[in-house]
Amino acid sequence: MHKVITISLFALAFISGFVVLYNLNTIAYPTQNKSDSPNESDTPDAIQTWESKIDDQASVTVTVTPVDVGVESEKWKFHIVMSTHSVELDQDMMSVAVLVDDVGREYGPVRWEGAPPGGHHRDGVLTFNQILPVPKSLELTITDIGDSMRSFIWPL
Repeated sequence: MHKVITISLFALAFISGFVVLYNLNTIAYPTQNKSDSPNESDTPDAIQTWESKIDDQASVTVTVTPVDVGVESEKWKFHIVMSTHSVELDQDMMSVAVLVDDVGREYGPVRWEGAPPGGHHRDGVLTFNQILPVPKSLELTITDIGDSMRSFIWPL
């Protein structure tokens, strides 16, 4: 009888320890249902991920992805990748790009950090000053790459 009580106490201690550790784990790493999670704009620390937009015309593919855009960012950055096999990519990105807010105001870039003009593949980050108040949408237009006007739009 003494052996049965000892084994029962060990089993009870093991199960209690498991339950305590499981509950501590769910407190430290809570999970939320997608429907229960707050809107990203409702949480100040939410990390916004932006959709890449692709424009493929005049034998040039241009992909633009916002990297750092929002009220908490002093500079708004867009990663731009250009690729072609037939057109020389010799444009000055500071001259051919403009950011347009939801009421049509235009903003020029303040910096291009990336591949210099020339070649068939270019990659870099185009930086703009923050727009305040933050518009409802942004449009990045790029002209004169393969003699085409390209437009990339994101809701904010």
